[in-house]
Amino acid sequence: WHIIEMGKENNEIDDPSSENKDESVTIKEEDMLSYEEKLKFVSPIAKPMAPRKLTKKLYKLIKKASKEKKCLLSGIKVLQKELRRGSTGIVVFAGDVLPVDIMSHLPVVCEDKDLPYCYTPSRRDLGLAMGVTRTALVVMVPPRPEYQELYDEVKEA
Repeated sequence: WHIIEMGKENNEIDDPSSENKDESVTIKEEDMLSYEEKLKFVSPIAKPMAPRKLTKKLYKLIKKASKEKKCLLSGIKVLQKELRRGSTGIVVFAGDVLPVDIMSHLPVVCEDKDLPYCYTPSRRDLGLAMGVTRTALVVMVPPRPEYQELYDEVKEA
């Protein structure tokens, strides 16, 4: 009989923080596309598309709103419900949504309710601005005093 002992042969403890951090940074840099490259994947109905500077301001506004409790509304079902209730705010759509039919009716509803809306090139970046790793198709930012100055600046643009 041959007895095999279970466990690690190497007595060193693997520390995830001691791994090569440069590799993870380069992978993230490779995954990140420029604004123009992201526009190649946008659907044809994604108009009005926010310019680069406005997109950065929108992401900053979403990031500030996500820090407040129950302030940011995300998701198609939640947005539809809030639009029926008469909520106000800035609606931000992701431009690279497939199939387009799942949210093609929402810009018309926003126009009927006189809500400002625009598209950003990436659903992934929209989710990251919210502080989650998942993608986000649509986000509504209601006006709040905590970020009112940035909200007004984005609404005017």
